[in-house]
Amino acid sequence: MTKSGKIRVGIGGWTFEPWEGTFYPDTLSKKRQLEFAGKELRTIEVNGTYYSSQKPETFARWAAEVPEDFVFSLKASRFVTNRKVLAEAGESMQKFLTQGLTELGPHLGPILWQFAPTKKFEPEDFEGFLKLLPEEQDGLPLRHVVEVRNPTFQVPEFVDLLEKYKVAVVLAEHADYPMIADVTADFVYLRLQKGSDDIKTCYAPDQLDLWADRAKTFAAGGEPDGLAKSAPDRRAKKEPRDVFAFFITEGKVNAPNGARELQKRVD
Repeated sequence: MTKSGKIRVGIGGWTFEPWEGTFYPDTLSKKRQLEFAGKELRTIEVNGTYYSSQKPETFARWAAEVPEDFVFSLKASRFVTNRKVLAEAGESMQKFLTQGLTELGPHLGPILWQFAPTKKFEPEDFEGFLKLLPEEQDGLPLRHVVEVRNPTFQVPEFVDLLEKYKVAVVLAEHADYPMIADVTADFVYLRLQKGSDDIKTCYAPDQLDLWADRAKTFAAGGEPDGLAKSAPDRRAKKEPRDVFAFFITEGKVNAPNGARELQKRVD
């Protein structure tokens, strides 16, 4: 029997007014929204950590409100990624990593380092950034994923660097940003950003079927056909991988529905 990694599907954040009465029951208080979302979904990408620091007790509270197997992906501080020289981000990175996020314990999923669309690939400086990424914090193993949104990153040299440091790259389905579907770590991170508020399930059923098949292929150690790679001749090692998939940006009103429907297809 072929083993597969876990596939977790979720959304960005859990506080969004249009979800009240649609995703969340009318009678549910705001204080219990995370608890509800944690039972309905398998993961959430937290955007607030990109803009400001949180307190240790905040992370501990989040951990206490979700089921045992639920994980949070945290978007890393903009003060790390929004700088000209990435290799000089060490102090800001340590400030982010030591704010108390390890209070999440086993609920801590990948840390997402998102770069501006204007940030171009400079091999030496980007490797300097990758060297700063620690494998653990306070004894807790860390997983790192980068989201690059400039086409200069669509080169094999970038993929080679990520594989060297065991860092994943966001596989983004986006109207404008490049898709980089190369597998460079022991997990895959999907950001599905072509949804629609006019579709009840965010993505059309046939697209949900397609992404479910792709997610299952990744989880089993394969690489799906039809996705744009930056090193097309390179094949990743065939081994089980965890997969994280998030419905983000477009179609946000129905993102929770899309997440639930995709999760059903992969379970």
